[in-house]
Amino acid sequence: MIALQDVSKFYRIEGYRKIVLNHVSYNFEAGHSYGILGVNGAGKSTLIRILAGTELPNAGRVRRSVRVSWPLGFAGMHPGMTGRENVRFIARAYGEDIKRTVDFVEDFAEIGHYMDAKVRTYSSGMMTRVAFGLSMAVRFDCYLIDEVLAVGDARFQARCRAEFMRRKANTDIILVSHAMDSVIEYCDRGIVLAEGRLHYFDNVDDAIELYKQLNM
Repeated sequence: MIALQDVSKFYRIEGYRKIVLNHVSYNFEAGHSYGILGVNGAGKSTLIRILAGTELPNAGRVRRSVRVSWPLGFAGMHPGMTGRENVRFIARAYGEDIKRTVDFVEDFAEIGHYMDAKVRTYSSGMMTRVAFGLSMAVRFDCYLIDEVLAVGDARFQARCRAEFMRRKANTDIILVSHAMDSVIEYCDRGIVLAEGRLHYFDNVDDAIELYKQLNM
């Protein structure tokens, strides 16, 4: 479970205070997958980073009783290290078997000899392939996804989807997406982020309806 306890998040932009979360308390319960919807600029990506722990709230606490992923496809690889070195480093950091993790990512990413090239030389597509493979190689209880589900060509997308559906059977998902088909396919609960508040729905269709009204 991930619990938000009276969490507030805001930014100061040219003297203006942009509120993303306004004293929000909410429990993301284990055994359920959540689709997070909201208009552009509502703060969905910020919420995902707060859930991941890569960004801190201005006030309140976030408690995690499960192993939570980084936002899928963004593994924070060091540009001065090779892909292989990055994978080995992250595998050690998460207590994963290094050889198994490297073998999985190398096979999954399909970037050939570039595994031994500096990450700074990668195209955005190559970086995302490695990061996505690494996200699948490390075992998490809850995956955080910020729009990254369609990566690479059609063949690679199909492979990503098959692998992700296999993991979904035993893990939870918190998904930010403007693709309603993805929300319906992967999630059983919906949340709409609007004006610093989380509007929760047991039914994904009801969340989508509110989202559509906000976009009118």
